[in-house]
Amino acid sequence: MTLSNNTTARGLILTVLSISASVFSACASQNTATNNPVVADQGSATQVANANTNVTSAPSPASSEALAGVQITLPVVDAMLADDATVTEIKGKLQLTDDQIEKLRAAAKESVSNLGDDSAGDSSHSTTNASKEAQSKIREIVGSQKADPVLNFFREKWAGGNLAAAAIPNGVPTDTRIVVNAPAYRMDIFREGKLLKTYKIGIGYPEFPLPAGMRKASEIIFNPTWTPPDEPWVKGKFAPGKKVEAGSKDNPLGPIKIPIGLPSLIHGGKSPAKLGGFASHGCVGLTNGQIQDFASEITGLAGDPLSIQEIKEFESKKAETKNVKLSSPVSVDLRYETIVATDDGKLTIYRDVYERGTNTEENLRRVLDAAGVSFDSLSSADQKKILAGVQQMAIDAHGDAVNTEDAIEAGNKAVMKNQTKTITRTIKGAKQVVFDIAGLKGKGYPVPVNLRAA
Repeated sequence: MTLSNNTTARGLILTVLSISASVFSACASQNTATNNPVVADQGSATQVANANTNVTSAPSPASSEALAGVQITLPVVDAMLADDATVTEIKGKLQLTDDQIEKLRAAAKESVSNLGDDSAGDSSHSTTNASKEAQSKIREIVGSQKADPVLNFFREKWAGGNLAAAAIPNGVPTDTRIVVNAPAYRMDIFREGKLLKTYKIGIGYPEFPLPAGMRKASEIIFNPTWTPPDEPWVKGKFAPGKKVEAGSKDNPLGPIKIPIGLPSLIHGGKSPAKLGGFASHGCVGLTNGQIQDFASEITGLAGDPLSIQEIKEFESKKAETKNVKLSSPVSVDLRYETIVATDDGKLTIYRDVYERGTNTEENLRRVLDAAGVSFDSLSSADQKKILAGVQQMAIDAHGDAVNTEDAIEAGNKAVMKNQTKTITRTIKGAKQVVFDIAGLKGKGYPVPVNLRAA
């Protein structure tokens, strides 16, 4: 691990800010859900047992079918087109013209402009509607022949080039990595297959979803500054181009940010109330105490640990931005798993908050099979109860059914609207249901260890 001063780190910091010079760069938040989960037949958690579903350290590249499930919104496109290298790459690979690039940029910025940051506007806006809007606009600009290649280019960039653990539901790492499961609002640290610590997190709003895929954390930036971009959402106490100094109480990044691939970060600055819900524009959000602890842990994983005291010493020099390069990059496995079997004999079904259609009987069977339990072996009463739970959680953050004909029609109509839409900040109703399945004891994904809930 190497440490550099503000001048040496300047190039990296400018690069990160350039990549994030969009809605995602701030990862700022307002409100979050405070609903308590509905729990069915829930018992106390037991100690972690050895799981029997493992994940190796080298996931395969994403297939076209897997990429088709990656939802791209125009704010995501806006973020990626702020990076000159990405623009050069897409022009070279897909022969897009300068005019097409500028039209894509304009459409993305217009979408951001139409996305309100308060309670006004179209409350039916969602990940599905935002994704449909992006597909329609991209097809209009680049034509039907290039639309799918362009969409897949953005999807692959957003997924980090592959989709982690796609073949093994609830796969337990055998290596060293960070695992983030967005619907569970959970981040885990694994060292050589052993779960060391769990964090409760805030995730991106549905219009700015946290991606899924394998990323890398290679550096930690202490006392980051933030310069608001020239975007319509920048308002109030912020002004485009007016830098928010390192250490400022108004800095939405908090005292530490860890880039994990454009344009996402793991960073502090969140209040405890923001955890367990929507909290950012496409990032993993932690409290300042959590991010200090996490920074210490991840430097330990990289082989050259920093103590909490050393981290606080860096932070105490608020006007000085410090960059710490990790001796060895740490893998960050971003997942979207709404059905999770855990080794304490529980089956948890989370809300499909990003509307990816994952709460189905087919996926339920895959999860149970991977944990060594056949759905057909369960009693008819348990089957009926669990399937009802799957259906109960097959709804988006607004409480609307996911991937039904009515939802698809609503999404198509939303694309045709040209009006202000509202960022989805809260979840209506329960976030999860939990069932006891005796056969899962000692199998599946490990329950939280050394939980940092704030």
